[in-house]
Amino acid sequence: MKQKRHHKQQLSGQKKTVLLFNKPFDVLTQFTDDQNRKTLKDYIDIPNVYAAGRLDRDSEGLLILTNDGKLQHQIANPSQKTAKTYWVQVDGDISQTAIDKLIQGVELKDGLTLPAKAQKIPPPNVWERTPPVRFRANIPTSWISLTIKEGRNRQVRRMTAAVGFPTLRLIRYQIGAWTIDGLDNGKYRIL
Repeated sequence: MKQKRHHKQQLSGQKKTVLLFNKPFDVLTQFTDDQNRKTLKDYIDIPNVYAAGRLDRDSEGLLILTNDGKLQHQIANPSQKTAKTYWVQVDGDISQTAIDKLIQGVELKDGLTLPAKAQKIPPPNVWERTPPVRFRANIPTSWISLTIKEGRNRQVRRMTAAVGFPTLRLIRYQIGAWTIDGLDNGKYRIL
């Protein structure tokens, strides 16, 4: 019993670390990979921090890493309903009808999504992606800001496809109150 109490005191005495990382395209949200792909270890040299939630390899933007299990659970657990805002470049000039559908909720194979906040936005001033998004001269692209409180697998991409405007580029801009403002792609900031 004394040993367990001592262990808890050591853990609670550990300084809480929270860092914001602007994840580049084609980077896995983990520290190891047996296929030699880019991972968090290629960018972050802080020990004992772990990603609070996922961001797909082909998505970019804000990822929070922490050694605080409670915070990690709060951000990653869908039942906590932490709002996440994405800047999404879609194929085509998105219509107000499609945006209204995103706002109301979209029927996906795993059920109806919760209502979202969505609006068309001007192209954000962001870094160039490597490789660049495919460009087709005869088909325009447009950008939306989409805020969801769920965390289904590839949810944003499935939502935009369901309303007829497939995602070309996906950047997570905000989680809760944290944003990527002032944070260069591939860099992190300790809070």
